[in-house]
Amino acid sequence: MKKILIGTHNKGKFKEISYLISKKIKKISPQKLKIKSPKETGKTFSANAVLKANYFSRFVRFPVISDDSGLCIKSLGGKPGIYSARWAKKYGSFHKAMKSILKQMKNKKNRSATFVCSLSLKYPRGKIITVTGKINGSIADKIVGNKGFGYDPIFIPRSKSITFGQMSKIKKIKIDHRYIAFKKMKKKVKIF
Repeated sequence: MKKILIGTHNKGKFKEISYLISKKIKKISPQKLKIKSPKETGKTFSANAVLKANYFSRFVRFPVISDDSGLCIKSLGGKPGIYSARWAKKYGSFHKAMKSILKQMKNKKNRSATFVCSLSLKYPRGKIITVTGKINGSIADKIVGNKGFGYDPIFIPRSKSITFGQMSKIKKIKIDHRYIAFKKMKKKVKIF
């Protein structure tokens, strides 16, 4: 494999996935090819990852990898979940969405949360492989750290005392949900 399309318009995700894939493989973004994002109509992370991989693969003749990920908060009934990015849009930014989450959780004792990432790899001839990675943790009392992206500044991974937003890029990438999913993908695919 010489090149791959990383099916996301999210710059943070593109950087993380690029970092995980071998330097020998050329990474291409949908923006570069002027491809818009599809409507995410799936009811699960894996359904949306597959939907995106199938959609983006219609435009290219080389492999496509796509991801659907989000933050699931136990005391909010698993929300924002698959709607994580849409919540940010609804509230005007990830910062405002995080503020809203912290407000909703003010009197909640249970602060446990899980970051989930489903990755789908689609080959030009139609074969598709999907894996899911999860990391458990808890929601911080306030927004801390300006590293990472999305909801990173309010998520403290289990057995750590700082948020993803406080971690160096390398430290975070080597433990997060995307990395866990990618490790599973590497076991199934020998191209990375």
